[in-house]
Amino acid sequence: PYYIPGEKVRRDIREGHPGTPLLLHLTVLDTATCKPIKGAAVDIWHADAAGDYSGFGATTANHTFMRGIQPTDHNGLATFLTVYPGWYQGRAVHIHVKVHVGGSVVHTGQLFFHDRTTAQAYRVAPYMKRPGPDLLNAQDSIFVNGGSKSILAVKRSGASWVGSIAMGVHR
Repeated sequence: PYYIPGEKVRRDIREGHPGTPLLLHLTVLDTATCKPIKGAAVDIWHADAAGDYSGFGATTANHTFMRGIQPTDHNGLATFLTVYPGWYQGRAVHIHVKVHVGGSVVHTGQLFFHDRTTAQAYRVAPYMKRPGPDLLNAQDSIFVNGGSKSILAVKRSGASWVGSIAMGVHR
């Protein structure tokens, strides 16, 4: 849901929206060889700290916050600067991801966070203005169908977070 093709190629997708900085390190690997894929296009999008998506709805239809594409480097790594995602009704906290190789979509999925990490992240502004997510991972229909394999490894770095994951894809 909420996918918009042809997003901007950019590393920083925040567009001034508030939230705890989150640096994402997303690595793309060839499942056949376990080698990094250089030049894959990693496309991400997620809700801002308030739980809103850009590109949809009356107030955000022409906006592009929390959306972007990055090509992978020789190590298969795409890096994004964003904020810890907000939540919206009926879903656990997540980031959408598509991986394109040679012009074809080879992976569509969602990246999740441990519930305890989200609880910790939501103890500060602007997240604490809202109650916590209405669903934990175990209650999310997408998560229960394989999401445990898509949990980002997250660590704190000062006032920021760093999230990492390796995604194996078939070329």
